[in-house]
Amino acid sequence: MDQAYDVTIIGAGPGGYVAAIRAAQLGLKVALVEKEHLGGVCLNWGCIPTKALLRNAEVISLLERGKEFGFTVTGLEVDFGAAVDRSRKVSARLVKGIGALMRKNEVEVIEGTAVLRSPNAVQVTLNDGGTRTLETRNVVIATGGQARAIPGIEIDGERVLTYREAIVLRELPASAIVVGAGPIGMEFAHIWRSYGAEVTVVEMLPHALPLEDEEISNEVERAFKRRKVRLLTSTRVQGLETTADGVRVSVADEEGEQVLEAERALVAIGVRPNSENLGLEQIGVQMERGNILVDASLRTNMPGIYAIGDVTGKLALAHVASAQGIVAAETIAGVETIELDYEAMPRCTYCHPQVASFGITEAQATQRGYEIKVGKFPFLASGKALGLGDYSGFVKIVADAVSGEILGGHLVGPEVTELLPELVLARDWELTPEEIARTVHAHPTLSEALMEAAHEVFGEAIHI
Repeated sequence: MDQAYDVTIIGAGPGGYVAAIRAAQLGLKVALVEKEHLGGVCLNWGCIPTKALLRNAEVISLLERGKEFGFTVTGLEVDFGAAVDRSRKVSARLVKGIGALMRKNEVEVIEGTAVLRSPNAVQVTLNDGGTRTLETRNVVIATGGQARAIPGIEIDGERVLTYREAIVLRELPASAIVVGAGPIGMEFAHIWRSYGAEVTVVEMLPHALPLEDEEISNEVERAFKRRKVRLLTSTRVQGLETTADGVRVSVADEEGEQVLEAERALVAIGVRPNSENLGLEQIGVQMERGNILVDASLRTNMPGIYAIGDVTGKLALAHVASAQGIVAAETIAGVETIELDYEAMPRCTYCHPQVASFGITEAQATQRGYEIKVGKFPFLASGKALGLGDYSGFVKIVADAVSGEILGGHLVGPEVTELLPELVLARDWELTPEEIARTVHAHPTLSEALMEAAHEVFGEAIHI
């Protein structure tokens, strides 16, 4: 047995490395085991590199609108490979920064693959050879998730991709079929279309971004169709095969079947937990469909073993994993912590227009029996949005008519992912729309749309 640790964390994604930092801040001796790269999927193949590519797509879109802004661009040439290279540099810089944070907080990083031999023993097969067995009082499983596959369809990484292959693809596909209209699928569809690819998005459910408020989904669908992205909703994938020069995808809707052809296909139908080959079953950790079952403090059924992030199946978002990591570390250290409300967690999609939301939709509120009031304010009436030349979309607040409680916030439009936290904070601290409306917002700003939507809950918006 190796030296004893207070906590050993398996997986160094946004859940694991944040848990490690918080545990170290609380005076615990921490080991962090990672088989690939610090930062996990988020920093290396997900959240961060996609945002760099989305910035490139935004710049291209602005250049194409030069006449509107009073300038002319001639001979514009875009280099998709260079954009991908830039995204890799952004990721590498942040990964390097996490390494520095580990050293600053005296977290021991162990590069290798971990297996639990008992609740207090973690065996690590080291990347550079050999093994170590760590004696530990607590274990945090933070192994994340991976792309969910369609049964019977092979993902070869060449013609049929997941986000992991797509994010490092330096050659822009001339045409692409995106299977799944969730955040990952819609963001890649937006990026590829901005660079000129012909894109078709196939979604089994009736709307793109199907978990969002229906009005939000409708707004995004209109925007994508204006940019000539083909959206096939209520459409199932029946089969997919590779050809000599691309892919052929068989799909079906209520009107019948058709065959789509493209250079590449991206499968983006969600994630599944990385819970295999960790020794969990052998030591009796309870799971359900691969998800590790945890309580409000992220404890599993086995004393001393915790789980956070995508592997819990709660909500597969990086910031949720980070929040869980802090709660788990504080629980282990025995200090005061909080209980997370997953329904109130912010949810963001960074396509154009951006989408940001939390809480329940208008339809869900009605289904649950609430008497509701809804305030809605369009960015078309926002001076700042008009000045930016980016004014599609709106802010929508769903409130309980009886208590005044904010039940949900649903935003679509310019930089709404930056606007959402005000509503989340208000909800968490039990502020009402009236209190948001009475909070003076600087003019002109996009955030005024929040104030106006709050006024409109009572039918008192000033600028509509």
